[in-house]
Amino acid sequence: MNQLKLSITLVLVLFALISCSKKDASGAADSAAPATASAAPAGTCNLVSTKDGSPLVIKVTDKDTPEAKQFLATCVNPYTKLYAKDAEAAKAGHKQFNFQGCSGCHGGNANGLMGPSIIDAQWEYPKHNTDKGMFETVAGGTNGKGATARGSMLTWHEQLPGHTGDGLDTDTILKITAWLRTQYVGGGATPWLDEKPQ
Repeated sequence: MNQLKLSITLVLVLFALISCSKKDASGAADSAAPATASAAPAGTCNLVSTKDGSPLVIKVTDKDTPEAKQFLATCVNPYTKLYAKDAEAAKAGHKQFNFQGCSGCHGGNANGLMGPSIIDAQWEYPKHNTDKGMFETVAGGTNGKGATARGSMLTWHEQLPGHTGDGLDTDTILKITAWLRTQYVGGGATPWLDEKPQ
């Protein structure tokens, strides 16, 4: 009797293992877990959602600036180093930060209000120490499961479903991110100034 129960249990476990690794017609593994980003083609920034790690599909459009196209190809924000050297140029990012309503949650100086400070070293998500990571969060939003879980951030990129209002284009998000870097008060390393193409 015990041997029969053991045999049935082993068959059920084996069946479960086979079912988990079974592939559908497209060749993708069946799974209840969210999809993770696959390797992007060469010359493409492999963006992933801060919400669940799934691919964040943002394509180059005809209206994109050369800087936006460069970022989508390399994951390096060309405005970051420019704004670090030129305070006058950085004003364009500050203007967008206020105009787009970022200050409503993060405060006029980005040091926090209803939302967290985004200029100190207490990153809501560790990936915010890169411009790519910060872009992913602003573009695709969050589900409020970060380090302090102070609520969720809305989806802002115009190409993504459920974006806020008219949405923001890639260039606007890059300018805001670059300005935020010029306001950093966390001390220590500033890895966004040393980012290399991915």
